[in-house]
This record gives sequence, C-alpha cells and structure tokens, in this order.
Amino acid sequence: MPVAFIGAVLKDTPTIVTPTGVAGVSFLDEAQAINHYVPELKAQGVRAIVVTIHQGTNQNFFGGATGSDPVDVGGSIGPIVSALDDEIDIVVAGHWHRFTNALMPNRNGKLILVTQAFSRSTAFSDIDVAIDPASHDIVEKSARILTTWGDEGPGLNPDAAVAQLVSNAAAAVQPLVERVIGEASGDILRSANAAGESALGNLIADAQRAAMGTDIALMNAGGIRADIFAGQVTWGELFTVQPFNNDLVKMDLTGEQIIRLLNQQWVNQPFPRIMKPSGIRYSWQENDPAVFADNRVIASSIFVNGQPLDPAATYSLTANSFMAAGGDNYSVLTEGVNRVIGPVDLDALIDYIGALPQPFTAAVEGRLQVNP
Repeated sequence: MPVAFIGAVLKDTPTIVTPTGVAGVSFLDEAQAINHYVPELKAQGVRAIVVTIHQGTNQNFFGGATGSDPVDVGGSIGPIVSALDDEIDIVVAGHWHRFTNALMPNRNGKLILVTQAFSRSTAFSDIDVAIDPASHDIVEKSARILTTWGDEGPGLNPDAAVAQLVSNAAAAVQPLVERVIGEASGDILRSANAAGESALGNLIADAQRAAMGTDIALMNAGGIRADIFAGQVTWGELFTVQPFNNDLVKMDLTGEQIIRLLNQQWVNQPFPRIMKPSGIRYSWQENDPAVFADNRVIASSIFVNGQPLDPAATYSLTANSFMAAGGDNYSVLTEGVNRVIGPVDLDALIDYIGALPQPFTAAVEGRLQVNP
C-alpha cells in the first residue's frame, strides 16, 4: 500500500532561527504548502498521507490509545490541522516537546490523528492504521505514546553497552560540569512579572553589559532555558541556563532606533517577546490585552543609566549574535553599526557570577513597568 509523508517547517521559521541562516528562503503558510501536494499524490494513486511538522501543542498525558471523541488540540498546530485537506490522515507533531494524542476535525469535519511524543527520544508515537486495499486510503487510525525508559517495569535494565558509553562521556566532562562558579543566596528565576521583567533576565543582561562595557544590554527571553536555584551554582547548571553558545555583539544605535527596537517586542511578533534589560528602564502601554501588537513603549519613560533617552544621541548596546542578526524579529538590531564581537554569552555569565560577592543574588528591580 503506498503511503506518502509530507514534511513541513513553520512559516515563522525566520523568527526562531538566526536569520542569516535562512536568507533568501521563503517560508509559506503551512497548511497551504501541505495541501499543494495532495493533487499530485492522488494522481499517483496515493490516498494514505502522513504529515510531519515542527509545530505542536499540549494535552494532559494519558497512557492509552487515542480517544474516539473529536478534540480541538489548539496550541500553535490547531489552526494548521483545521485548514488541512480532507486527504490528510495523520499529523506527527513536535516543537512544543509535549504530549499529544487526539483525533481533531478539520474545517470540513474530517478527523485527523495528531500525535506528539514529548522530545529527545524519551517517547515515541506507536501509530496503528488500517488501509483499504481497494481505495488505498486509511480507514482506521489510532496511536499510543510509549516511553523509552529501559529501566522501567519488571525485568527491564539499561543496555550495558549504551550505559557504559554514557558513563564514559559523563566522566570525561564531570570536572567541567561540576566546577562551582558561585553560590546563590536564593532562587533566581526566569519567570517574569506582568511587565516582562525577571530576576534571572536581569542577571544575564547585567553580565552581558559588563562583559562588553556598553550603555545597554538586551537579552531575549527564549534564550534563557532554566532557572538558578539556591546553593552552589556549577558550570553545568549555567550551561543549562544558556546552552546556545551565542557570541556577544557590541553595536551602536541611536535613541530613535532603540525606541523602534523596543516596540518590536510586540509588532510583527507571534506572541509578546519582552527583552530582558540592563542599563535601560522604561514603561510600556498595554492598549488591549487581546491585541498585543498594539502595545507600545512610552518614549518619555525611557532612561539610560539614569538619564532620559535622547532620540538623536548614539548609545552602545550589547545583544547576542542570534538577536544581532535579527532573530526573534528584532530587525532593528541589524541596523547597528561599529560592531564588535565579544565572548560567548555563557562565558560572560560565568565570569560575572564568579566576580560577584558571594553568596550572590538578583532580583526584579522595576526596570520594566506596564501601564494598563
């Protein structure tokens, strides 16, 4: 029985990767791009069609087979599934690193099986189908999301060769990973308040500004991947916080460009992307919680190192190389001049924490304010 697989990435790909890596490539609407191939496949006699796509959603985990009741899976992938052609039978999702196992109707009521097996090979989607030998179409479909732990359940043990390989790798990096960098007096979390400020964001932005000696530093929230907890803080823990090995980039921007940059936290974004600041304080106006793209920074509230922002003046600013290339839709950063490449962001954080009085801390300080 012929089965087709259509692989798709996201129309928003340029906003989540370094833009220079996809320069000159067009990213189309996901559902339209997928549906475009259906007539070609049908002409070849293919009626069983599976989509794999780097987009996802989240459901509460359950260990059994797919339920029989239709479910709108929502999330980022829900609108895509809704717009798929009736010939699409199964969607294997990802990106959210969560669990999904449901039958979702498209806009015509055709039920499409949507699965997502967490991430990093910790589980897999065991999909079972029945194909009509006459029509070649999938007429029954169901899935179970199965974990891959080798040591769960009676009689199960990790594979000896794999366990030894993992043990050798862990031993090789152990001296680096377990090196103590400092001691946190309390938890320093990445969770943000209503204005978008977080204690860990402040710490990282301060480290980057200090490393490059600039007026301002701005850090993207998506680049902060874990929290720092009270007690000894190791190299390995800080690597988990900042695992991307982005270089720091120093540049010059005018005050007018900085205002436009701050407004890009909402304009043309799939969701609000509030940067974590150092050296700059400001308020922003939430005009309508349901229409975040209308939010704007209050220009008169912007202070750089205690002085009102001058739109005509030039300021030095540090951002990581992902942001500096226009990542996360911060395209104003590509206008920065007099660029200087600095250390890797992780090294800047390690050096900064190591130089702080111990035990160290960080807090939300009111660098950002929101005026509803």
